[in-house]
Parts: sequence; structure tokens; C-alpha cells
Amino acid sequence: MRAPLTRKVTTMNAADPIAELDATIARARAAQGRYEADGSQQRYDRAAQAVAWAIMEPGRNRALAELAVRTTGLGNVPDKITKNHRKTLGLMRDIKGVTTFGVIREDPATGITEIARPKGVVAAIVPSTNPAATPANNIINALKCGNAIVVAPSPKGVPSCEKLIEFIHAEFARIGEDPDLVSMVPAPGSKDKTQRLMETCDMIVATGSQNNVHRAQTSGTPAVAVGAGNVTVIVDETADLDAAAEKIRASKTFDNATSCSSENSIVVVEAVRDAFIAAMARAGGAVVEDEAAIVAALWPDGHLNRSVIAQDADKMIDALGLTGQVPDGTEYIAVPTTGIGPDHPLSGEKLSRVLALYSAKDFDDAIRITRDIQLFQGAGHSVGLHSTNDTRPMTLARAIPTSRIIVNQAHTFATGGSFTNGMPFSLSMGCGSWGGNSIDENVHWKHFLQSTKIVHEIRANEPTLDDIFADYWEAAGQ
Repeated sequence: MRAPLTRKVTTMNAADPIAELDATIARARAAQGRYEADGSQQRYDRAAQAVAWAIMEPGRNRALAELAVRTTGLGNVPDKITKNHRKTLGLMRDIKGVTTFGVIREDPATGITEIARPKGVVAAIVPSTNPAATPANNIINALKCGNAIVVAPSPKGVPSCEKLIEFIHAEFARIGEDPDLVSMVPAPGSKDKTQRLMETCDMIVATGSQNNVHRAQTSGTPAVAVGAGNVTVIVDETADLDAAAEKIRASKTFDNATSCSSENSIVVVEAVRDAFIAAMARAGGAVVEDEAAIVAALWPDGHLNRSVIAQDADKMIDALGLTGQVPDGTEYIAVPTTGIGPDHPLSGEKLSRVLALYSAKDFDDAIRITRDIQLFQGAGHSVGLHSTNDTRPMTLARAIPTSRIIVNQAHTFATGGSFTNGMPFSLSMGCGSWGGNSIDENVHWKHFLQSTKIVHEIRANEPTLDDIFADYWEAAGQ
């Protein structure tokens, strides 16, 4: 674990914000040392349970959801309640019974005994889109593996993070756990404080803006960081169109499209385009043909319109100037487009109930369009497919620079873990080398753990040259 950085100062008092942060980190480091020294699997599991109940208890869950929407202006309360509950419940299911203390593997054949060890003090950089669910997820994973954690929320996420940690500390008091295991960057946050935290801690987990991800990965501290989302979903000519349209609606509108796993572009094979648009209409989607007007309203000054981002349908429709121009009950809009790249912003992430709608001549053309979109933005994250052709998921997986192919599912619910698929529950998706990340899987407990190996001598296992090269010599000659 990393030794604390030194810093030249003339005074060390509360007026010095970096000194205040350093004191927080020092308390976390001391608490983590005690947590590990006096640790047990039962203690680690109990601490994780305390955090889970701190956010899942219905009254506190609602309070956190209401506070998040009120202070960030993003998403909606019912969906945040659902997200806080299901993401946490799923994570607790994933880690139940997992050994993270003591011997985690003993293999007589190799002579290796592996002992679980924590990373130390974890810095969690978290976004305003999920200001309670994402910190809770990181805190549970950290404590399950014997770490302490210091959370750095976005400015708008500070009130939610403060309230979450208040609830966690209340649960800790009930079980006699050390509150210094879970803390946050003292408010108000700043880039300097976040940078200091990243440089001083032992591990970083970074979710949110690509600026934060880049800073984490260049801080000099080992970082588990995630890439940008810009989900593209293909609807082919074999798809169950009504089922696809309903799943896309449920996913696109959930928490007002705050998720990085929310669909941003739909690529429809021309043979079923009209039928799919009709299915979308039945599921609350409205096609708006005026691409130029939507682009102008979504990016009035070159930046996403805050009156549109993550808003309820009625507010989004009003902000886009579509009141009276779309059917009553419209839940999201789809804008036909052909352009891809920086001059065509609809091909990127929109963080709103707005989809780009592309038409493809056939499935091969749909792959081409999807690949171009992903190479522009969102490479490595995830791509969806609605199809009844069993060979096409494999074709897509070999053609697209992506870590996940989500087949016939509501994308937002499936990518980050679902009770109907085997993905680990997480709010942070690694995107592999395509997205500039060191991992290509959902961030979960194993990324918060390291190990020490005891290595015993075993009987020699040295091959002959013939064992290795016989088939090669036969094919190529010796």
C-alpha cells in the first residue's frame, strides 16, 4: 500500500482544503489498517450488508432518490428508487458467499496457496447521474474486500453522497463498525482535491466524465476506469418488432436516459423499417423528421441543452419545441438520420429521451453503420441486437469493437447486470482497449481485491522438445 505523500505547508489547519482532505485520507488509511488486522469474512460481509441496507431501506431509498433528482435535476424519483434497490440487491446476490478474506485458493497440483489481500484506500470518482447507487456499489465492493474508501462526488452529487454516508454511518453505529472506513472528499469538491485524492490513494475506480477517467488513468495510481457509452442497437428483419419496441421504450426512458447503457441509436433493416416505426408508435415512440431543428434545440450553443438532458417526456418535448407536434403519450422521440461523426451530433450520446434512427439495406449494412457509430463514440461499451437469427450475435461480436452484445433484452437493464442474465451487477462498464480501459468487464468485487501467493515446490513438470514441437515439425519440418 502506498505511503502518504508529503506536502510542504506553513500551516495545517481547517482553512487549508488540501490539508483537510489529507486528514480524511489519513483517517481512512488508519481505519483500513485496523479493518484488515482485525478482519474476518464475517466482518467484511457485515459491513457490506450495512451499506446495502443503508440505501435499500425504503424510507432512506426514497429520501436519497428525491434528493438526487432535486439537487442534480437529472432522472426521476420512481426509477431512481428502483435503481437504488435492484442494483444493490443484485450486487449483494453476486457477492453472497464469495471468499475475500484468508485463503481463497489452494492447489496441491501447482503448490500455490492464494491469500486474499485488500488494495488499501480506494478513491471512488462518481457521477451526478447516479449519485447514490454508484457510490453505494463501490463502497460495498470495497468493504467486502477489506478496503477503506473515500468518495469524490461530482459537485451536484455532493448532497446525495453526504446523505448516503450519513445513513451508512448510522448503520455502522448499530454494528460497531468504524465510520472512518467510509468517507468523502470534504465539501466543496474541487479538481485539486480530486487530483490529490487520486495521487494519494492506493487504487482508483473512476466512473463518469472522460476527463475524470483520463485524469485517473494518468494520476500514477492504479485505476479501474470505464469508457464512454453510446449504445447502438440493431433491429433486423427477423426480430419480434413489438417486443423489440417495448424493450427499447422501457430501456430508453428509464431514469430519463441517465444510464450510459441507454440506447442512443437504432439501426433498422429497411425490410421492416415501416413496421418497426409502427411498433415504436404503439410503444410510445414518435418519429420526428426535422433533424436540423432537433439538433439546433439539443445543442443550442454547442453543448447539450440542460432543459432536455435526463428530463421527463413532457419537459423534453417542450424544450425541443415539439408540444402539439407529437402524439399525446409520447415517451421518447426518434430522429431519422444518416450522418455519423463529429459533424452529426445525433450519432453520439444524448443523455435524453432522443434516439437517432438509421436505416440499413440489410444486416451487413447494419453492421457497417453500427461499427462506424461505435468508432466515432462508445467503442468497447456495448451493442444491442433484436433478432431471432441465432447466428447473428456471433457475427456481430466478431465485427464490432465492443465488450458486450446484448441480445433481445432491454439494454439498460441487461448491460449492468440483470436477474435474467449472468452479467455482474454494476453501474460501471469497462470497455477494453477499444475504450481506452484496462478491463473489458463490469466493475465488480474482484477488482477491489489482490492476493499474496505462497509457492511450494512440486514434482518437476518439464516437457521434452518433442512434446512441444512434434506437430509443428510434422507440418513445417525440423
